[in-house]
Amino acid sequence: MADQIPLYPVRGAAAAANRRRAAYYSAAGPGPGAERPSRYQPEDESAHLDEMPLMMSEEGFENDDSDYHTLPRARITRRRRGLEWFVCGGWKFLGTSCCDWLINICQRKRELKARTVWLGHPEKCEEKHPRNSIKNQKYNVFTFIPGVLYEQFKFFLNLYFLAVSCSQFVPALKIGYLYTYWAPLGFVLAVTIVREAIDEFRRFQRDKEVNSQLYTKLTIRGSCFIRTDQLDGETDWKPKVAVSCTQRLPALGDLFSISAYVYAQKPQLDIHSFEGTFTREDCDPPIHESLSIENTLWASTVVASGTVIGVVIYTGKETRSVMNTSNPKNKVGLLDLELNQLTKALFGALVALSVVMVTLQGFVGPWYRNLLRFLLLFSYIIPISLRVNLDMGKAAYGWMIMKDESIPGTVVRTSTIPEELGRLVYLLTDKTGTLTQNEMVFKRLHLGTVSYGADTMDEIQSHLRNPYSQMQPPAGGHTSSTTPPRKAQSAAPKVRRSVSSRVHEAVKAIALCHNVTPVYEPRAGAPTEAEDAEADQDFSDGNRTYQAASPDEVALVQWTESVGLTLVSRDLGSMQLRSPSGQLLTFSVLQMFPFTSESKRMGVIVRDESTAEITFYMKGADVAMSSIVQYNDWLEEECGNMAREGLRTLVVAKRALTEEQYQDFESRYSQAKLSIHDRALKVAAVVESLEREMELLCLTGVEDQLQADVRPTLEMLRNAGIKIWMLTGDKLETATCIAKSSHLVSRTQDIHVFRPVTSRGEAHLELNAFRRRHDCALVISGDSLEVCLKFYELELAELACQCPAVVCCRCSPTQKAHIVKLLQQHAGRRTCAIGDGGNDVSMIQMADCGIGIEGKEGRQASLAADFSITQFKHIGRLLMVHGRSSYKRSAALGQFVMHRGLIISTMQAVFSSVFYFASVPLYQGFLMVGYATLYTMFPVFSLVLDQDVKPETAMLYPELYKDLTKGRSLSFKTFLVWVLVSVYQGGILMYGALLLFESEFVHVVAISFTALILTELLMVALTVRTWHWLMAVAELLSLGCYVASLAFLNEYFDVAFITTATFVWKVSAVTVVSCLPLYVLKRLKRKLSPPSYSKLSA
Repeated sequence: MADQIPLYPVRGAAAAANRRRAAYYSAAGPGPGAERPSRYQPEDESAHLDEMPLMMSEEGFENDDSDYHTLPRARITRRRRGLEWFVCGGWKFLGTSCCDWLINICQRKRELKARTVWLGHPEKCEEKHPRNSIKNQKYNVFTFIPGVLYEQFKFFLNLYFLAVSCSQFVPALKIGYLYTYWAPLGFVLAVTIVREAIDEFRRFQRDKEVNSQLYTKLTIRGSCFIRTDQLDGETDWKPKVAVSCTQRLPALGDLFSISAYVYAQKPQLDIHSFEGTFTREDCDPPIHESLSIENTLWASTVVASGTVIGVVIYTGKETRSVMNTSNPKNKVGLLDLELNQLTKALFGALVALSVVMVTLQGFVGPWYRNLLRFLLLFSYIIPISLRVNLDMGKAAYGWMIMKDESIPGTVVRTSTIPEELGRLVYLLTDKTGTLTQNEMVFKRLHLGTVSYGADTMDEIQSHLRNPYSQMQPPAGGHTSSTTPPRKAQSAAPKVRRSVSSRVHEAVKAIALCHNVTPVYEPRAGAPTEAEDAEADQDFSDGNRTYQAASPDEVALVQWTESVGLTLVSRDLGSMQLRSPSGQLLTFSVLQMFPFTSESKRMGVIVRDESTAEITFYMKGADVAMSSIVQYNDWLEEECGNMAREGLRTLVVAKRALTEEQYQDFESRYSQAKLSIHDRALKVAAVVESLEREMELLCLTGVEDQLQADVRPTLEMLRNAGIKIWMLTGDKLETATCIAKSSHLVSRTQDIHVFRPVTSRGEAHLELNAFRRRHDCALVISGDSLEVCLKFYELELAELACQCPAVVCCRCSPTQKAHIVKLLQQHAGRRTCAIGDGGNDVSMIQMADCGIGIEGKEGRQASLAADFSITQFKHIGRLLMVHGRSSYKRSAALGQFVMHRGLIISTMQAVFSSVFYFASVPLYQGFLMVGYATLYTMFPVFSLVLDQDVKPETAMLYPELYKDLTKGRSLSFKTFLVWVLVSVYQGGILMYGALLLFESEFVHVVAISFTALILTELLMVALTVRTWHWLMAVAELLSLGCYVASLAFLNEYFDVAFITTATFVWKVSAVTVVSCLPLYVLKRLKRKLSPPSYSKLSA
């Protein structure tokens, strides 16, 4: 009988369209074309989809012409071969492939298999499983030093200086003292090793804390509630059911005396499914029970209510939480990569300059040795102090961020990428706990002709008192047989009922149609008795809490309690309500139809024990309920009004059933559940037979309270040119509602909801439909996203990147990380991920910049992030102020340090060319060390205090942030300007000193070096945009140190000469000529072409 239940098709129009499309693709004219098979066959849709262009227009399906819109770029590009491929990146690909091969050889992953676990008999387990521990450390004792050194020397800058320093051990190549090369390099490596060691120790401590937590609890009633916020981001409590045959054992110790085992599927990524069996062999016949997701408690979930004892199936790396967490990567900022490219360009200039010098020598003698010596002489073109200054600057930026009183509690956990905060284009955010507080508040009840809001809830209380006013309180706590009067309805069913009656029916429906369970926690100091203690428990409001699979459900039940109708108890078969007069109303739960993402509704059939009336209550989304309820003219309009207010709406309806109608339904429903084929479809068809002409009771509006200042923060980020994507594990309707209420999607913007797709053909058609939409936000589910990423990854990324906002719902942790990686590869822009739960860790670690929020979902995301904040609104100041300052300061600092090396290398080149291209150093020993440290370090480093605009201006005009993403503060253009400045100043300083040449060579060194120090100090002053008192102190301190050291450097300076007026005016003349023209040009540029922020600053 069950297999004969009819399945009614619901997509007649879609089927007709499919037939037209199939006819179109199978149409062929006479001749050879007629022999060709159809290009689109519904029964094998993916067979020939490679031949079908994704950009096909809708007309192509409907008409008989074949106009194709081609893709903007070919999906399969021509591959480079041979030498061109090797030069254009093939060498890097080969090197990476070899390293990956070696790593795979050293760390072979064991194959994941299904397993059988025996209760109480671990010796029967043949296979060994991973240790039940979590490890987030990057290195171990043996790989720490090699790993850290590899991460440092993979940068060209450090590798270059390692080679230069090693060359000084060769006598023929020795230029100066060893300490002038090895001391700076050793300092950089020491700082890095100490910093990594501290970070590794902190990770070790965090892992130790997590691994020390164990489950040691037992359940009595066969069910419990867990929280999965660290796994999927949802903070609602989910019910879990124990294996039934183990619940019948007399004592807990009997678990170890029975012969039973669990067979489980192999470890998988999917956290929403599980397949297994429980078998007990010492019974006749053996007991077999199927296991599903309802019987599992994944690692990283929390037992919120009840107690549990379980069998450990997956351990360590095979747990769902670890499999969905990616390994942390060493993040490198975009500015570091850009500087790395510039150092390569400088190395090219260094080689070219050395070759020119050897060529002008005429390749006489051992020219190759002279070439190497010139390479070493000009090695200051690439300054080793660049890494030292940048690392110290980053530490300073982190300290400033943590000391900012406007964003208290902010922690910088990765001090190497603060500049990334100023280069972000995509922000990927979690929803629950990040944008919202996950605290639902009941806001609106609409009955069609009357609406109740927060300020009129007292009227609902008065309306509820009327139906129950004639009911007498129960004697002895038992349910009274007296029922609420229903005179209007029974006497004249067609007559409009009174407002009180309609309010009563609506509130009662809300109080009954849910999956909420009240839990009474024992009071402090009260002894806990056996499981039957609940029977004698008082239903006082003080120690009652509600558990449910959704916070919306809890908000609705809490609201009914506030207006007088309280849910006091519930089990699998019944529930009790307490009326405003204290009457206990008992209802038997006959059937429950839980909410699913497909049906978008849930229902319950209850029997009133006092009247034996059977009622089918249902609530759900308006899109699902509008075709189920009786005709009305207000539902669609009011749903739209509430949605615009950011409220989550639910439509509540009911249908009265006779005993005969229910018995008929129960028979058909039981048969459908026993069906072998198409069970889900047949069960849905039987339930749909009840969902006809239901009486519309009310429309509810619940608000998920947003975090403080979420709307202005999102608006600020949008104005700054940052595209915001919301990735959440929540339902589609909830995610869409929050996107609207938070103004992630503006009110005037259209929303394109990507239809569910399960095959390549459906994804093909839906992507075509999406391409025809312009300037609309995209909402897509995780399942549909998975299908599109499998077949049309580049096309989906291209379309999504054009959207002003994207919402991805029902996303797994792995999918979140995949989306971040897709954006990085396709868009090539910097990404930032922000979240507060354990399910956000993979996304945070994959993003270029990860931000964690310390919230209700724990500190797992906060500890794994690069930056930790306490509220979402703090991200505005973190990006607009600190991100801007860090990037601008590091760009200026890096270029100035390179200028400092270029100018002295230019002077060396001029000196060598004048003296017959001799490979002799101009400055030696302490002069070179002092130039890079004591004499110029403090003023140059003081640039980390500079700012182009005030913090208030940066927050008020977020549009200024757009310029940062273009990278104009550090580019080949700005670098070339600094090169020209360095060449001009180096030439002027050296030629000026030579023109003012006296009788001895030492005077040239004294004049040129003193003018060089003064020029550097003046250039810092010219570069500064906003003076800080520490900058002036640094300038004066450096100048004082140089003047004081002149008295001790008798080896390089003639004390009698440097104290004369001649020395003073010659040095002053050379310095003025090198700096004055640049100052004039800077003033003219600021006057004729002022920067965008200059007017705002004024």
